[in-house]
Amino acid sequence: MEPYYAGALSILPPIIAVVLALITKEVFSSLLIGILSGTLIYTVGMGQDFLIVSTVQNAFSVMVNKVDFNIVIFCSLLGSLVYVIAMAGGSRAYGEWATKKIKGRKSALLSTSLLGAFIFIDDYFNCLTVGTVMRPISDKYRISRAKLAYIIDSTAAPVCIIAPISSWAAAVGSNLKSTGAFESEMEAFVATIPWNFYALLCISMVVLVAIGNFDFGQMRRAEIDAIKNGSSGISNSDHENIDVVTEKGGVLDMIVPILALIVFAVLSLLYVGGYWGEDPAYHSLGGAFGNTSAGPALVLASFAALVVAFVLFVGRRLLTLKQFMNGVLKGIQAMIPANLILVMAWTISGVCRDLLQTPLFISGIVENDMGMLGNFLPAIIFVIAGFLSFSTGTAWGTFGILIPIVVVVAQAIDPSGALITITLSATLAGSVFGDHCSPISDTTILSSAGAGCVHIEHVATQLPFALIVATSAFSGYIVAGFTGSLVLSLGTGFVIMVCVLSYLHMRNLKRETYADHEALHPTK
Repeated sequence: MEPYYAGALSILPPIIAVVLALITKEVFSSLLIGILSGTLIYTVGMGQDFLIVSTVQNAFSVMVNKVDFNIVIFCSLLGSLVYVIAMAGGSRAYGEWATKKIKGRKSALLSTSLLGAFIFIDDYFNCLTVGTVMRPISDKYRISRAKLAYIIDSTAAPVCIIAPISSWAAAVGSNLKSTGAFESEMEAFVATIPWNFYALLCISMVVLVAIGNFDFGQMRRAEIDAIKNGSSGISNSDHENIDVVTEKGGVLDMIVPILALIVFAVLSLLYVGGYWGEDPAYHSLGGAFGNTSAGPALVLASFAALVVAFVLFVGRRLLTLKQFMNGVLKGIQAMIPANLILVMAWTISGVCRDLLQTPLFISGIVENDMGMLGNFLPAIIFVIAGFLSFSTGTAWGTFGILIPIVVVVAQAIDPSGALITITLSATLAGSVFGDHCSPISDTTILSSAGAGCVHIEHVATQLPFALIVATSAFSGYIVAGFTGSLVLSLGTGFVIMVCVLSYLHMRNLKRETYADHEALHPTK
């Protein structure tokens, strides 16, 4: 399909989808209306006949082209793995064992955060794996699914973007290489890590929330409800009503398949990246990860883990062949809502990026106006990257568009090169911010699925926390643009974040009822 430059109208579809989702609390229809509004703009702009028919046809044409079936298959197979593990009694046994080792809500929250930080290879893999492992424990300690989804999401992309060995580092490196401005792309990426204020502050926020109960707004209400009534997730999810076939399953029946998944994921990423291939350029960890593709690798890993589960459960007669295959099918069915949201999110992103040329509109603003901003450049780039990433639901696409522009502008403003690292970091940080909180972002959707949380509830409860971190990071980039001091700028952002959290926490303490206080701060 031939693209059409829609200018400012190109950002209208995601705005419509987000506003409708927050108002109606219904994500499917909101995304569909957003998609159709975008293809309607395209149809009118291109002067196509049969307005309604062409609008619908264009929407499905984009959908067919933008769906990543590798990720759909990965999600489905992982849903099957989770289901059969539960049927075999592995989830129950693991939950009972883990609650003996993990004492209390704080330990459970910190354990979830540490596991999220540990699985830094890929954000898709992170979201679903951490949710699978930690959901029984969070339910045991009555941690809301919204809180679990927030921690998963906040230790996915924000951790991957500061991990030198990850699919994200490879993607950033490839974009840095295309500029031709750096002798070593990996060295340039590593240099951005301490200046990636959003990622660092986001991880700090998770730790503060886990330790200090700094909840407010809808997240606080979700936590109070979970403590009083138990964790509640997706009411129609088959994962919530799994019939445990046997009580013979043990802890290893949970741990072995998940460890197999992790090991096979790393090996598959290396294999797809050509680590054992003929080209010696990829015979290193950095080279292989730089050349890999997460989708096909994760399909291989999830299938291999499912084979391990088959041998483990059917071979020991915990499940019959028929029971195992029924569990596989029901696990796939349980992932249908998440897969549908992913498909529609990819579609609206494709409508904006490919049909209406949103990136071209944003890059025009950057190229025309950034040169006049001087020391404010990092802060403004952070905002622009965040807005573009939020609108299109992709961090990779955002920094892929902005990095070549930002490098040129930063070099023109400061030929010494001191401003380039800060501005590149702001680009990556803004890209992660938009990806982190956008309702149409892959990781936001997969975090909801992994935690078993209603998607729009996850979006609504996470957004205030993300905005506080983003505001703090923005302040840090203003200081960085003028001073060039890492300690002063990052410290400014951290102090602002802590002050805002403390204020909101004290306000909640004054307003909460006695019953709510006892629920959140038990005396025993």
